[in-house]
Amino acid sequence: MAASVFDSPLFARLFPTGEAGRLFTDTAEVRAMLLVEGMLAKVQGEMGVIPEDSAFFIQRAAMEVQIDPAGLADETGENGVSVPGLVAAFRKAMEAPDHAQYVHWGATSQDITDTGLMLRLRSLLTLVEKDLQKCLNALADLAEAHAETPMAARTWGQVATLTSFGAQAAEWGNPLLALHEDLPALREACLVLSMSGASGTSAAYGAHAPEMRAALAKALNLRDPGRSWHTDRTPVLRLADWLVRVNVALGKIGEDLIAMAMSGISEVDLGSGGASSTMPQKQNPVAASTLAALARQGGGLNGTLQAAGMQKHQRDAAAWFTEWLCLPQICLGAASAAGIAADLLAGITPRPEAMARTAEDPQQLIYAEALSFALTEQLPRPEAQAATKALCKEVNATGASLSSLVARDYPDLDRARVFDPVQQMGLAPDAARAFAKRVRATG
Repeated sequence: MAASVFDSPLFARLFPTGEAGRLFTDTAEVRAMLLVEGMLAKVQGEMGVIPEDSAFFIQRAAMEVQIDPAGLADETGENGVSVPGLVAAFRKAMEAPDHAQYVHWGATSQDITDTGLMLRLRSLLTLVEKDLQKCLNALADLAEAHAETPMAARTWGQVATLTSFGAQAAEWGNPLLALHEDLPALREACLVLSMSGASGTSAAYGAHAPEMRAALAKALNLRDPGRSWHTDRTPVLRLADWLVRVNVALGKIGEDLIAMAMSGISEVDLGSGGASSTMPQKQNPVAASTLAALARQGGGLNGTLQAAGMQKHQRDAAAWFTEWLCLPQICLGAASAAGIAADLLAGITPRPEAMARTAEDPQQLIYAEALSFALTEQLPRPEAQAATKALCKEVNATGASLSSLVARDYPDLDRARVFDPVQQMGLAPDAARAFAKRVRATG
């Protein structure tokens, strides 16, 4: 098995990362850091910090020069970061020593690395957002179409009361909608520039520091944090937390679909795939299981990442390295889950007849709660609950239907109302339609 399923040709279709996979390669990291170096020189040239002709040359070279990441391996291993080797290779490739001396003027490795990371995280959010919108659109379609399709709600894994499949789709979608709505504020707060120098004091830039940082942030379309965040990893932690919440919301959908596709229930058709190597009758819930697995992975990695946010002094290499080990996996896990879910939700087909079989259990125990409240018209609430429990025990012991026992013991009760699935879904149809309406409003 490969070290990471996201880099594995064997697992490329089980855990696909799409365009996001290209954002977390050595080549993409080097290109992002070169872009930062080029824009830094451009801004410094405009401000007169470095010669303007050198700034122009550096920026153009940053867009044109190709640096092989493998060629930086030795210096990265020696220095712990790739930027010193990258700067040296970049200066050499420029073949213009008079200009090359101004590369990386006043910056520190963490400034370049963190800012390059933010550029890639910005692209990642766009990709995940696109798939989230597809998921929401598919769930809104299901919610509208099945707002009044009765199905059994389950609590503690057991049949509880009635809901609708449309409300189930809304329940899946509401956390995704909240995540989607969180994105503008998240981008504004967390996609920030890092440019504070060796110890976060911007000493090398002197009085130009605030102006230069603001100009560079504008040039890169990032926010100027107005301070150093070398050891305050809040921006990274908040972005990671959002991505893990994506995983959790989609993992919940996966877990529910696994249960709904179980043999003997089969309330949903999950589309093609899922063949067994030996049992021809099976269609395993592969994509749903993948969503659940990715959610578990993301949660575990996020715990390690959050712990690494507790960094010592002004720079903490060990904590920073821990971030490198966890964050790419969190990012690719969320991107993979979002893409898988978008395809899965677009292809699932609910089976109302199977849902009805569960909801219309001949014993009718699904209506027990409704009965306990209906009996309060004739009995005090505690007595109504006790009477309902006694009837349920009799149903389980004899196999009789609940309504037949009610007819025997409480002939004046309005059984048509109590045992009518349409009337016992409560606000489920309204919840389904309200969710769909909110999704449509997001466009």
